[in-house]
Amino acid sequence: MDYIIVQAGGKGTRLEYLTKNKPKALVPVENLPMLFYLFRKYPDKRFVIIADYHKEVMREYLASFADVKYQIVDAVGTGTCSGVKQAISLIPDHEAFMLVWSDLILPKDLVLPKEYEEKGKTPEKDYVGVSETFPCRWKFEDGEFEEEPSTEHGVAGFFLFTGKDKISDIPESGELVRYLKGKNLDFGEVGLAGTREFGLISEDKKLENPKCRPFNKVTIKDDIFIKEPVDDQGRKLAKRECAWYEKAKELDIPVLPKIYKTSPLQMELVKGKNIYECDLSYDEKKHILTALVDALKSLHASEKVPADTFSMKEAYFNKTMQRLSGIRDLVPYANEPFIIVNGRKCRNVYFHKNELEKKLEAISSKSFSFIHGDCTFSNLMVRDNGDPVLIDPRGYFGFSELYGDERYDWAKLYYSVVGNYDRFNLKDFSLDIGGSSIYTDETKADDKGLSAGEVILNISSNHWEDMEEDFFELTGCDRNEIKLLHAVIWLSLTTYAWQDYDSICGAFYNGLYYLEEVL
Repeated sequence: MDYIIVQAGGKGTRLEYLTKNKPKALVPVENLPMLFYLFRKYPDKRFVIIADYHKEVMREYLASFADVKYQIVDAVGTGTCSGVKQAISLIPDHEAFMLVWSDLILPKDLVLPKEYEEKGKTPEKDYVGVSETFPCRWKFEDGEFEEEPSTEHGVAGFFLFTGKDKISDIPESGELVRYLKGKNLDFGEVGLAGTREFGLISEDKKLENPKCRPFNKVTIKDDIFIKEPVDDQGRKLAKRECAWYEKAKELDIPVLPKIYKTSPLQMELVKGKNIYECDLSYDEKKHILTALVDALKSLHASEKVPADTFSMKEAYFNKTMQRLSGIRDLVPYANEPFIIVNGRKCRNVYFHKNELEKKLEAISSKSFSFIHGDCTFSNLMVRDNGDPVLIDPRGYFGFSELYGDERYDWAKLYYSVVGNYDRFNLKDFSLDIGGSSIYTDETKADDKGLSAGEVILNISSNHWEDMEEDFFELTGCDRNEIKLLHAVIWLSLTTYAWQDYDSICGAFYNGLYYLEEVL
């Protein structure tokens, strides 16, 4: 079997706000869009994706990030039958295929019937996936479909067909299972125990927000925190992180966790919380901020090397514009000269990149310091006794390993103090995009009173905004330089946060909002 049809149509209304700006197939589950679980499980298959609601988002998103063979068809009609006739037209005659709902995340150990798994085999039987562990509205038992709720025998939205001729008369509208009931086909069963279904907002709310990126795996054994890479990107970053810890240990840097091993990274399990999780008074925040600033100043003073202007250009401008180039057709209104963000008319960076480049070139440095590289609150812990701890260093800056512009550290800290990055990272934000649709040239107001080219982004607070003046007093940083770099960091987040469409858009709009202050 070389072909998979994914039914990704429908508005996903049961997922509520998660599908306000994107189709349900792109809703992230544990840092990966649902559709991409199928891509990861079957990377060598050919996918035909049925799109309907926010279909342009689907097209642009997959063009930017999908790494499998795929085609998209626009659904015609309504219900779970919609789009299937168009989809099967792209599958050659006599070729077996899978038809699966986009909100199913199949277990890693799922094995298909041998004739569908093995190359060169010609399947002779059709199959229906039976849920076994989660409830469904239809059941399949004793070879019959019945419109009756069932967990053990639930029809889960997973089918294997020997060829498209079996459903060649499928209508453009209607319920697929009801149609199959009338076909009287001879189906076998595939058990889908361990499959997760995410068609309801309640299922999403049961998930814990992941505190590590999808390229890492974290385990805890006794009082040891173990972080291991799971792909090439993770291995590259892990090598740099471990090199940073080894150098920090050599320099006797304070406020670090105990490091036991670096292959894989094994470190002390810090007894405490991330800073953004703590409910602190102004005096407590002042104490922690002072300790953090002192620790970072000690870090920066520990060792210096000559500055590298090429790394400055790479880290601040080239990387940012490279990431932005990949999402210009994906983000609504990114081709407009101005976008109104939270009531502020913002110049679009795509039209002012030369001005941004000149402002960044004006930030010069004679030397590079040993830097953390990613000192947001998400990478800072507070021990139970109130002492701060630096974790998760980046370990590079531009082309430079370990050393970089110390202002980058201060801008990353400001990113949490004022920018509330950590709440954004946890998807604790809302994004409303104006216009009658997200791809429109109309100026018609939507139901929230927003016109095309106008967006509202609300990020929950870390409750540290009142420390902004203390931040500048303690660090001694140039206010305009930090605000400029802060805007650049938001813009650079766009494709780093690729797993969530709303995060891509939100990071872009927020970057424009802050950039407008300093352009």
